[in-house]
Amino acid sequence: MAGGAREVLTLQLGHFAGFVGAHWWNQQDAALCATTDAREPPGELCPDVLYRAGRTAHGQETYTPRLILMDLKGSLSSLKQEGGLYGDRQLDAAIAWQGKLTTHKEELYPPNPYLQDLLSAEGVLSSDESSIRVWSDFLRVHLHPRSICMIQKYNHDGEAGRLEAFGQGESVLKEPRYLEELEDRLHFYMEECDYLQGFQILCDLHNGFSGVGAKATELLQDEYSGRGIITWGLLPGPYSLGEPQKNIYRLLNTAFGLVHMSAHSSLVCPLSLGGSLGLRPEPPVTFPHLHYDATLPFHCAAILATALDTVTVPYRLRSSPVSMVHLADMLNSSGKKVATAAATIPFPLVPGQSLPDALVQLGGATAWTPLSACGDPSGTRFAQSVVLRGLDKACHTSRLAPGTRLPSPLHACDTGEDVLAQYLQQQQPGVRSSTHLLLAPCKVVPPYPCLFSPSLSRHGLLLDGPPLGAAVESIPVLGALCSSSTSGRALGDLARELGKLDVRRWASFMDAGVEQGDVEEALQELGSLAQCYQGGDGLAD
Repeated sequence: MAGGAREVLTLQLGHFAGFVGAHWWNQQDAALCATTDAREPPGELCPDVLYRAGRTAHGQETYTPRLILMDLKGSLSSLKQEGGLYGDRQLDAAIAWQGKLTTHKEELYPPNPYLQDLLSAEGVLSSDESSIRVWSDFLRVHLHPRSICMIQKYNHDGEAGRLEAFGQGESVLKEPRYLEELEDRLHFYMEECDYLQGFQILCDLHNGFSGVGAKATELLQDEYSGRGIITWGLLPGPYSLGEPQKNIYRLLNTAFGLVHMSAHSSLVCPLSLGGSLGLRPEPPVTFPHLHYDATLPFHCAAILATALDTVTVPYRLRSSPVSMVHLADMLNSSGKKVATAAATIPFPLVPGQSLPDALVQLGGATAWTPLSACGDPSGTRFAQSVVLRGLDKACHTSRLAPGTRLPSPLHACDTGEDVLAQYLQQQQPGVRSSTHLLLAPCKVVPPYPCLFSPSLSRHGLLLDGPPLGAAVESIPVLGALCSSSTSGRALGDLARELGKLDVRRWASFMDAGVEQGDVEEALQELGSLAQCYQGGDGLAD
């Protein structure tokens, strides 16, 4: 049991969600490994929120993610569907059955060399990350046998049998087989929770998994009302104009997914390194101290997982956590169900520099890199939850000698929390803000990709001198979840693009279970969602 923790059940729906999830769980695992010394005080984050303790049939204690994962046939590579901790499900069945046994064996994928290097005793990476094809190629965390649910009727690879359209995804969870599998797993995890605060859902938004997510959130809202449901709609990097059908499907799936998942979730937040949710491709976002390939899901997912690991801090705290329901309520007032995310990765800090000095140097809104593909982030903010992590206590406040003229009001604050709150008040006066300041940095050890500028130290600090050549192992991160007019503008733009489409030209999308009336209803709902952001909760818009 979770020993008093307010548990969260994670659902990962789709292959890009698998990439983000694999990085997310690897980062949780790295943080767990860093705090195994019993002499150290418990960390600021409570791992029991996300993990469950268990025991195998042979009495071995386990600690695995509280996770339900859905993906397509062919997406697991060498990973067994039942995981590797609890024995072989087929072998156990064979032992129990005393009759005649016939075995039909599928050819196994060879273990990925990148993962083999990671799991070796030395842990030295000699293999190139180019060998990574699927998320299971770099997942180093053991999963529970009840975690993985494979959708066998659709293929991960190939041109045929793909889960491409929203209607296909909806129909998956209308089938008794898959619906019962999901419900069975939900009941298994729910029964062992003392106090489940809610569900966090990582869901592909660009393909048919948007329909799976729509039905899953509807099921959760119906069956577990009162629990928080925070949905992260995930979109991979930039796309090409040379694939018109794929781009139209992407637009339609995104629009339908946002409408349906926002109706059944406490909060929805798109996450992407792309510049736009619409048909017109925009260049991917940039970071001053990161060098990444936007065409690689392995790279994009790592950055999004880092942001996710930061903005979800409030409901994972060991002391004085903010529940998922309260976090969502702060951001979703007056129907503003679609939030945006932004981050500074890494937060730029020179060794020995104080937080007031760093924030003064950072400046205003341009310091944040938008991560929700909603365009220009300079709109009006109504509410925000901000987390800054990875700063030593000694640098939280100014260390100027008594009598020295203060460079800014930030230098007069007595605590790091006050410094951060004062900075946000200066940048966005009148915005409701919730702030958290953590000592724990974000872990970026392998298999996290090497994306960092050579000017960063091992702990992600900016170096003045020549690069040391040491691999970056952890970084400070500033992350935010925001309710802002940017969401309203993006939803309105999405509605306008959808309204211009002659959906009859895309009969294959409609044949998957969507009717003309559904398109008109989605248009109306998008417009209604966008209108929610035209008023400012009594604040200036």
